[in-house]
Amino acid sequence: MHAIAVKQGETRPELIDIERPEPDEGEVLVKTLRVGIDGTDFEVLSGSHDAFPEGSDYQILGHEAVGVVESPNGTALNEGDIVVPTVRRPANTPSRFFENNEPDMAPPGEYVERGISGAHGYMSEYFTTPASFLVSLPESLADVGFLVEPISNAEKALELAQRSRSTFEWQDSAGLVLGNGPLGLLTLAMLADQCERTYCLGRRERPDPTIDIIEELGATYINSQQTAVDEIPTVYEPMDLVFEATGHAKHAFSTIEALDANGVGVLLGIPDDWEFSVNGGALHRQLVLQNKALLGSVNSNIRHYQRARDTLAEYPDWFLPSIMTTQCPVSEFADAFEDTPDTIKSYVDFRV
Repeated sequence: MHAIAVKQGETRPELIDIERPEPDEGEVLVKTLRVGIDGTDFEVLSGSHDAFPEGSDYQILGHEAVGVVESPNGTALNEGDIVVPTVRRPANTPSRFFENNEPDMAPPGEYVERGISGAHGYMSEYFTTPASFLVSLPESLADVGFLVEPISNAEKALELAQRSRSTFEWQDSAGLVLGNGPLGLLTLAMLADQCERTYCLGRRERPDPTIDIIEELGATYINSQQTAVDEIPTVYEPMDLVFEATGHAKHAFSTIEALDANGVGVLLGIPDDWEFSVNGGALHRQLVLQNKALLGSVNSNIRHYQRARDTLAEYPDWFLPSIMTTQCPVSEFADAFEDTPDTIKSYVDFRV
């Protein structure tokens, strides 16, 4: 069967031929429908994760997938079920987090991540996985189901933010998303029903399709080249919730400045090493005296996938087609890894 992979020592994906996998006991054989591409895939290509599956000189890419059950193999699933696989799997070490169905909270060393580090991904015609790591979708979501994975990360981040404010009556009237990439836009659309006023910060100039989407969602676009994050409270208003999806290290500290009293910021971007100066004392005072919170979040678990499935079904009809800009068949997979001004979300379609 065909698979899209990166070989050790290389930085570009290749189409390779491998044997179709056979499911072990408790596993399901899934026929891949679509696989999305995000910034993590480019990190894998650059070698920044640098942990190929044990005994393999290549890494099958892809962690955002949707497929259809080809063989239930004695599990509770049925042939033809539409499913989305989760990303993390236990490493060869005991982990209470996997035992508690909380793989997203496991520390490094206790997990591998399919398509990212230590385990093959889903960018192949077929894949196998234990049934317990699959979430079922209605057939109506088969075309867009690969977006469940990124949405699940946003669902977890928002859950953490809300629970951190659960000791008092918190009002998240103003919400700000840092980043107008696919994750930022998916999150912004989630916040449209939660916050009275929403904002999204990016670096793009008009005309730009992401700005059009932001404004169609009823949000205000903030150009970071004109207004820095820590200036937002003065130019616009202080924020109750800030969702960071850029990986820009300074944004972690600017987020504290952007928050209103009792506000919460949640960080999802993963920056490279970068040394710079901040007024640590002033930031510390704000966190304490104004009851602000700053949280980090990574990955997600089954309940977040289930919520993401529901969120996916509730987006406006126009929204998902507007961000799914680049559909590539397997024969033209390389085009999915090309970044153009009009590209928002790329994906490989294994059905065409």
